[in-house]
Amino acid sequence: MKLILSSAIIAFSLTTGVMTAGEPAKKVSLLSDKICLQWKSSKHGWVLNELSAYGKSLEIANYQHCVLYSSEKPSDSPLDPNEYGSSKKFPEEQYRYVIPSWNEATTSVALNRAGEGIFFLPDKAHRIDSNTIGFDHSSDKFSISEIWKIENNRIDVVLTLTAKKDGWYSIATPSVLQADDKNIDFAIIPGMLHGHGLGKNFSHDYAYGWDIPSEPVIFRERSTSTLTSILTTKSGVTFAVTAKPGTAAEPWGYDKRNHKEWRLGLSAMNRAKELSPTLYHPVLGQADSYMKAGEERCFSFIYTIDNNNWWESYNRIVNNIFKFDESLKLRKNRQSLTDRLYKIHKYVTNDSTSKWHTIQCEDLKIGAQEYLGGVYKAKKDAMKNADYGAMWMLGAMTADSLITDKRLPYARNFKIKQHVGDSGSMTGASKGQYYLRDSQIFVEEWGPYIEPIATTYYMLMDIGNILLFNPDDDELRSNLKNAADFLLRCQNEDGSWAVAYDNETGNEEFKDLRDYRPTFYGLVIAYRMLGDKAYLDAARRGADWLIKNAVDTHRWLGVCGDTRFAADFATAQAAQAFIELYELCNRKEYLDASIKTARFYTTSIYTNPVASEREVKVNGRKAQQWEITTSGLSYEHGGIIGSCNLHGPILLASHAGMFIRMYSRTGDKLFLDMARAAAIGRDAFVDNETGVASYYWAAMNRGAGPYPHHAWWQMGWITDYLVAEMELRSNGNIKFPAGFITPKVGPHRTFGFRTGTIDGDKARLVMKPGAFECNNPNVEVLLAEGDEYLYMMLMNDICHDQEVSIKVNPDLLGANAEEAYTSMLSPYGIETIKIPLK
Repeated sequence: MKLILSSAIIAFSLTTGVMTAGEPAKKVSLLSDKICLQWKSSKHGWVLNELSAYGKSLEIANYQHCVLYSSEKPSDSPLDPNEYGSSKKFPEEQYRYVIPSWNEATTSVALNRAGEGIFFLPDKAHRIDSNTIGFDHSSDKFSISEIWKIENNRIDVVLTLTAKKDGWYSIATPSVLQADDKNIDFAIIPGMLHGHGLGKNFSHDYAYGWDIPSEPVIFRERSTSTLTSILTTKSGVTFAVTAKPGTAAEPWGYDKRNHKEWRLGLSAMNRAKELSPTLYHPVLGQADSYMKAGEERCFSFIYTIDNNNWWESYNRIVNNIFKFDESLKLRKNRQSLTDRLYKIHKYVTNDSTSKWHTIQCEDLKIGAQEYLGGVYKAKKDAMKNADYGAMWMLGAMTADSLITDKRLPYARNFKIKQHVGDSGSMTGASKGQYYLRDSQIFVEEWGPYIEPIATTYYMLMDIGNILLFNPDDDELRSNLKNAADFLLRCQNEDGSWAVAYDNETGNEEFKDLRDYRPTFYGLVIAYRMLGDKAYLDAARRGADWLIKNAVDTHRWLGVCGDTRFAADFATAQAAQAFIELYELCNRKEYLDASIKTARFYTTSIYTNPVASEREVKVNGRKAQQWEITTSGLSYEHGGIIGSCNLHGPILLASHAGMFIRMYSRTGDKLFLDMARAAAIGRDAFVDNETGVASYYWAAMNRGAGPYPHHAWWQMGWITDYLVAEMELRSNGNIKFPAGFITPKVGPHRTFGFRTGTIDGDKARLVMKPGAFECNNPNVEVLLAEGDEYLYMMLMNDICHDQEVSIKVNPDLLGANAEEAYTSMLSPYGIETIKIPLK
């Protein structure tokens, strides 16, 4: 890395801005009732020498203005790991999905070593009006003008660079505030970096976002959920620099993806390694960075300085700059979520479309669906069941004998064969989430190992949900106990678990990682189902360890082995798991941990680009940008090694119901808006015939593709979301008991195993295919059946009044219904129609 610094500037930086006698006492200031920035003229140029906010004096960056320049195009090849303090073995060669992204993230540009870092102070300053000042600078390579405008706690800046010499240029945002490593409370680039200080393991800090990397790395916009870099000091001041919307590359241009395009870089450091939030545009060597002499480039961005924590600043950035809350005004459906549920019912009961297989496994017939993604040792012969809770829920809600007689018994047998039998220390553990038909073995996703969290998932979560519907299944109950006992045996003294154990040796695997995942939740289930307090005590030890080591440090680990456990939806599961532990123990620390985790998980949701009605073309079909935007969708896994780098976000919105419930507890409206943005108006990704959405955003509307079992997850999260909305909108007058979290895509839960209440009356959720027809896709129609009445619950999905007419087939409905019902629903309104049963 080259730093071009004159000896005069270096000397000035070391004197922390103290002027020598005889220098002209010229000053310019930007003032609001909250913030003061003052620049002073020196023989070296105009330097920021006073920064205060909310009555607090803040530490000023020494290296304040920077442009990167290269006479040659920087290389796209990764650097040798020895050059940046990493291991040549990271990531290991078997992680073929991760390695290309890691290579892109370790080029000289990404590591901020390319070209020359030219630091300077502006030559001239001039006041434009009472709230606006300008600066100008000229050198042999470029000239640059800066316009700064202040209003309240916000400073809008526009930089215009004019090249004087052919070459590649990148403009850095001027460094204003800096923080010593000891004075950082928290730094975050949403979705990419989150730490409380400088890290000690570059590979882990960079790949997993656990702390601030020791190098001034530059992140891409494509996997940054909100285009801002935020730093909160221990004095309680939060400083952020945010790109003006439109600066970054659009994920979808007019008729194609732009995932290779890099127009905005984000960093927690400046080029001189000062801890100071910094953005770069254009990115050196990337689109529009090459300039002929005389060409211009503009860069617009916003500084915000708040007297609060990162969450409140981030929340305001999301809504005030990226207009996230306003984007909901554009959303509308081509088909309702409940219409999708009925279509998915048809899809999963069709052997051909659902790719269901029943095969002999030793002494039992087992059933599952094809899985054609990458799996350890698989030769396109992997089978998997995704959402056991949704499977049993659909059987109970529809009473469809094809499900109850031809699907569930064999899915249940799959679960019987999935656990490790009497085998010493591993007895009760999950063998693996996939069954290979040809090899006739169960395997984990990406290696020959057993994971404690997989036992929480595929034994305790799945079996627990089955037992809610079938409490008399003694064999499954015994297996549940064995699984819980396995977690007890392998729990460490401090309450944690290992990430995995080698199948052959039993030795611990992935010793470089910690199990920053809600493995403890399996013991919550065991306690609820079996009542043994030893399980609750162990669950609390696990939860307490996770709070100290993951919640409080913002370190999380994922559950997808193919990306070496990059952080993912397991974080959202932790938020739900803490809530359920809180409900058992009534201990405030678990409620606080749940809220803190859920807030952090909002940074796994894209809030950019700003939704608009711009015309786009998708697979030959015209649409509007809001229909296909990434904004509002969540990662499968983020960071520099997550799948979002290749495929964008995912359409599964398992977090939506949890976010609704979190809004009910906190009043933080961002949770509510994010839940609705993920769920509503996503038809561009849904196969119209089957109601099944694609998994990855990049696939648009190709349906389930190689993941037919995902349809069950979609049924599960949609139901969880709709039930949460009903409870919220009815002020708790409509409430149905929830089951356990489902592995592994997030925190949605199952329903239908017990009656709920509607205005005090007992009722159970039901589905009645063909019994009604709704003329408005923006209105959801859910059914529940009591002893005397059928309840038809209508919900408006959008923020505009909706008129709806529902035609009814009384025979299929099983009620003394009228032929049609009409209603006018207010924005996000709800109405219950009570119909006598026959």
